Amino acid sequence: SSEITVPCLSTVMEALGLYEDNCVYPGSCPACICCFHKLSHMVRSSCHMVRSWHLQEFWGASGFFWQTQWENLHHMLGGNELAIYLLGVVVIPFLVFWSFNGILMVADVTGKPSFITRYRIQLGKNDPVDREKLHNVIRTVQFNALISVPVIMLVWLIMKQRGEPCSLQLPTFHWFLVELSIFILLEEIFFYYSHRLVHHPLLYKHIHKKHHEWTAPVSIVCLYAHPIEHVLSNLLPALTGPVLLGSHITTISVWFCLALLATSISHCGYHLPFLPSPEFHDFHHLKFNQCYGVLGILDRLHGTDAFFRQTKAYERHFVLLGLTPLTESIPDSPMKSE
Repeated sequence: SSEITVPCLSTVMEALGLYEDNCVYPGSCPACICCFHKLSHMVRSSCHMVRSWHLQEFWGASGFFWQTQWENLHHMLGGNELAIYLLGVVVIPFLVFWSFNGILMVADVTGKPSFITRYRIQLGKNDPVDREKLHNVIRTVQFNALISVPVIMLVWLIMKQRGEPCSLQLPTFHWFLVELSIFILLEEIFFYYSHRLVHHPLLYKHIHKKHHEWTAPVSIVCLYAHPIEHVLSNLLPALTGPVLLGSHITTISVWFCLALLATSISHCGYHLPFLPSPEFHDFHHLKFNQCYGVLGILDRLHGTDAFFRQTKAYERHFVLLGLTPLTESIPDSPMKSE
């Protein structure tokens, strides 16, 4: 029978032109140890290059598509930058907000569909919601939307002085992600401290108490606030990042839509599958003096989530990837339920 000879790794490396003359063990099998590291590094580098090439190809094609759509929209509006700005920061976020909240309000009022209402966090609350209270919330939210317009116009003037927020050239996808990350961190900082400020006894009674009328919130309550609080805690944290970075209108529009969806989810009262957990902020409405932030970073730093982390709500504070409601799989203790 013929024997198959397996070459030493150092021989393979030499054939590939990667073998080093000053190897510790030249021409002998122990060289496989040092040659292996070099070969594995070459393989990893090759994989990284292939992966990067595919990503560049994907984002290149995608970027070309979105750049074309953006130019078409720009030309359709005649290059009217104010119209483009208002479309991006008012009209599109407005449609996203009311579409999402409209669906949840149907569930709040009718108790249907059950595939939404079965995920209620505070069982027995808002089942169904008080319609008169809900109408009052809608009126307040509409008023706050109106007072947002002067602030948004002021931001427009500032951004026009700093650059071209409605330019024809879109930002790269990588820079878009960088800006979103900065927006999120700035919102966490400004929202946390402004939120704690309005919880001060001198301000709470006159300003923030309105928002806390809802100990079991529903989604649209996210913008139910005193006008001063709306500007201080809702608008400024979201606007600070775009103003500081001089962001493109498309980035701002996406950010506003994401921020509105995130705050709607955090107030919705339902821990729905595959969506961010609202347990953190729902607990704030329930207990008032816990969980002031958005991400929870500053709450952990300042210890304002210490009690929350001892509760069942904290155990449920994760993205639900199944269909079983967390109030069933991780129920409250019997004493609390009573």
